[in-house]
Amino acid sequence: MIRLLNENDFSKWLPLWQSYLGFYQAGLSEEVTLHTWQGLISRPNMRAFGAFNEQGDLLGFAHIVIHPNTWNITECCYLEDLFVAPQARRQGIAKQLIEAVYQFAQDNHCHRVYWVTDESNTSAQTLYEQCATRMKLVQYRKSF
Repeated sequence: MIRLLNENDFSKWLPLWQSYLGFYQAGLSEEVTLHTWQGLISRPNMRAFGAFNEQGDLLGFAHIVIHPNTWNITECCYLEDLFVAPQARRQGIAKQLIEAVYQFAQDNHCHRVYWVTDESNTSAQTLYEQCATRMKLVQYRKSF
């Protein structure tokens, strides 16, 4: 079952979030993690979808950010984070999460959903190329 996460899901979300950060070899402070969680459940331009099994275990999540843009009069939906627990992979959960994001974006009149992934994440790219068009863009970044 895919549904929006709510404040009661924090204890299920946190271990998956930490695993996701570990996958990207990233570390965030507790303050940033709590701020992220609060934004996902309370800010109007952020949402978190969760994939649950029949026992109520959280198997994966998709975090989105809705934002305006200069190329269209409607908003964009940025799929910022997508993660499925290792033991639950290859069961179609990531695809279901992406489809839930697509439905949300359509229902909210977004004109596109987009995301990025690490170039070495080839297993995810196999799925992504079935669900969307791969763009030939290069990302540049400067962090502060």
